[in-house]
Amino acid sequence: MAGRRGRGCRCPGPAGLGCRPAGEGSGAVSGSSGRVLVFGLGGTIAMAATGSGGAVPEFSPAQLLAAVPGLAATGVEVRAEELRRVPGGSVRLTDLYALAGVVRERLAAGFGAAVVTQGTDTIEESAYLLDLLHADRAPVVVTGAMRNPSLAGADGPANLLAAVQVAAAPEARGQGVLVVFNDEIHAARRVRKTHATNPATFGSPDGGPLGFVVEGRPQLVNRLPGRTVIPAAAVAAGDGPAGARPVRVALVTVTLGDDGGLLAGLADRADGLVVAAFGAGHVPEWLVEPLAGLADRIPVVLASRTGAGPVLAATYGFPGSERDLLSRGLVRAGFLGPEKARILLHALLSAGADRATITAAFGAAGGHAPASTWPWPTGFAGGEVGSGYAGSIR
Repeated sequence: MAGRRGRGCRCPGPAGLGCRPAGEGSGAVSGSSGRVLVFGLGGTIAMAATGSGGAVPEFSPAQLLAAVPGLAATGVEVRAEELRRVPGGSVRLTDLYALAGVVRERLAAGFGAAVVTQGTDTIEESAYLLDLLHADRAPVVVTGAMRNPSLAGADGPANLLAAVQVAAAPEARGQGVLVVFNDEIHAARRVRKTHATNPATFGSPDGGPLGFVVEGRPQLVNRLPGRTVIPAAAVAAGDGPAGARPVRVALVTVTLGDDGGLLAGLADRADGLVVAAFGAGHVPEWLVEPLAGLADRIPVVLASRTGAGPVLAATYGFPGSERDLLSRGLVRAGFLGPEKARILLHALLSAGADRATITAAFGAAGGHAPASTWPWPTGFAGGEVGSGYAGSIR
């Protein structure tokens, strides 16, 4: 891969970061309080400026670990494994299905937790898919950076240190996949990227962060009501049931005066559709019939484009209202935003879920039905996962 550096390479950042050599190119740090494996996918955290001034993926996760001040003092043994070296927008769903499998294998081999570094552009989607596929109580933490290592105030080392600290802490067990950024701890199901350039870009508008990193330790102040996990055995690596072609889920954002042209023939090109609707789940009245026709053929999920708040069920009654659309077979996304709704629908279709299973899953994940209505055994935060989950119980 272009841009790789060998052992003994220079540190991946400006002078003064307190770099140390990465042991045998693995990013190993001696310690006795746990074993954490850091998976690298690329992103801004691993980028460097080129001669023309533009930043591109350059550094391995071992190099990133070597540039983290104070990592050795955590007492955590850290290893690194690179899977991809790409911008966040070039991470594929198949990469994440494969990563979920590798995480299961490494945890079964004795690692106590995992950290994933990647581009922030797609962290909210990547983390949620990994969460849906992660049945183990062992922590998995996703992080990245908004400022690459060549910039003043690069945030990658601090975020990576905090991610390792959270992953190694007993408080993180049973919480599912977490996003740790700017000393905040977010649930994968809730977190959203809220700003294009601000280092404090990640937030959880529907519930707030689960906690904070304080003096190197996670302090949890919030919890999800339960875990929602799809058994790994039910998901054929994102390729759909019985080795069919890869599942395709479209996402269409409704806009003012939208004539519905993008919906034409969509059922012949996609296996499912997420509609990012106005407000609490509304569309122009002339889109009702096209959407109802699509819902007769493929699952159509109704989400809100607003960035916070749920799709309602019974407040408005005009043509194109949430009540009208749900009565015509659309599935309510609840608190799940359009991007996460697409991730969940993709995973469900990859598992061969039928319409009733999809509706039940969105009820539990979207927050408008009890967590116990999730179609597979539900593991609650802090508790053991159900016997129907794939993967080991740790």
